[in-house]
Amino acid sequence: MSATGKIKKVVLAYSGGLDTSIILKWLQETYNAEVVTFTADLGQGEELEPARKKALLLGIKQDNIFVEDLREEFVRDYVFPMFRANAVYEGVYLLGTSIARPLIAKKQIDIARQVGADAVCHGATGKGNDQVRFELGYYALEPGIKIIAPWREWTFKGREDLIEFARKHQIPVAKDKEGESPFSVDANLLHSSSEGKVLEDPAVKAPELVYQRTISPMAAPDKVTTITVGFAKGDATSINGKMMSPATLLKALNDLGRDNGIGRIDLVENRFVGMKSRGVYETPGGTILLAAHRAIESVTLDRGAAHLKDEIMPRYAELIYNGFWFAPEREMLQALIDKSQEKVEGEVTLDLYKGNVIVTGRSSPQSLYSSTLVTFEDDQGAYDQKDAQGFIKLNALRLRTLAARRS
Repeated sequence: MSATGKIKKVVLAYSGGLDTSIILKWLQETYNAEVVTFTADLGQGEELEPARKKALLLGIKQDNIFVEDLREEFVRDYVFPMFRANAVYEGVYLLGTSIARPLIAKKQIDIARQVGADAVCHGATGKGNDQVRFELGYYALEPGIKIIAPWREWTFKGREDLIEFARKHQIPVAKDKEGESPFSVDANLLHSSSEGKVLEDPAVKAPELVYQRTISPMAAPDKVTTITVGFAKGDATSINGKMMSPATLLKALNDLGRDNGIGRIDLVENRFVGMKSRGVYETPGGTILLAAHRAIESVTLDRGAAHLKDEIMPRYAELIYNGFWFAPEREMLQALIDKSQEKVEGEVTLDLYKGNVIVTGRSSPQSLYSSTLVTFEDDQGAYDQKDAQGFIKLNALRLRTLAARRS
């Protein structure tokens, strides 16, 4: 959309950092619009009150500044439902950035309705996935909303232009922001992702300074940390018998993963917009949670249910990656997944050691595992081994027919 002056009030997803502060001032200057800032605490590990103070400094009214702690809602309503599906994109990515975008979009729309704004704005670039995720979320929730995407509109050519604009408008520029950042970072309670600059060549090893959430597996303690994770209806509820809220539990798993060098991945992924991208991601708690969840499912899910879940998982993961959290097909798949989790309860014991998550035990009052059936010391007649002969012959019938034709 061009700067026609038609927009009266806009809700900006505002981190308080240099880029979104520049966007804030650019919105005021370009659209002559009233700006409302929204800052979400998703567990990124930064103090958010400075964002409120910076918004005030830049002329935003107190009533137009929204700072919300969304950590519990994020884990309970977005991360946990996703982990019930064991969702992994392209075999490795645990969707840490992807799953945060629909919640931010939802809150922006909520605030837009509350304050009577006619537009929303995000700071995603025109090359990435996040622009798609944000805007699909906006349109799904408020089809008539106007969207401003500064990186697709403004004429700044590079970092120096941004810095010059900031100085011109008296936007504070920290010393470490004056030059090019060595890579870009996005973080929340589930993960941190690092991309760009020094990471753009996929053949070159990432420098250790990239890693912010985990110690190196090689530097991790040379001793095993054993934990037990409890589940109810597919969601983790406790660690070592202590009940915890969703966000508190994920934070505890993050700490355990960090200290044991767990959750690092270096990947090249296929972006929705069509290009390949190299990234270094850290998901310490999520890596432990995925292993534990699959372990408790192994004793509580029927084979047909488990295999069907594994078949639909790539489609479900792709929907989240591409930004279709609010699409009917994702909701339909979620209903199927949630149905499968009704009896997924019990405890899983894991050993954490130098980057590894090792499942050592799993138990459940809903277990389908039968020692009577699998034991080699069957003296109760629970399974007649002679029955296997007919089972095999019936399954081999078509193979024998094909072999007879060939001969």
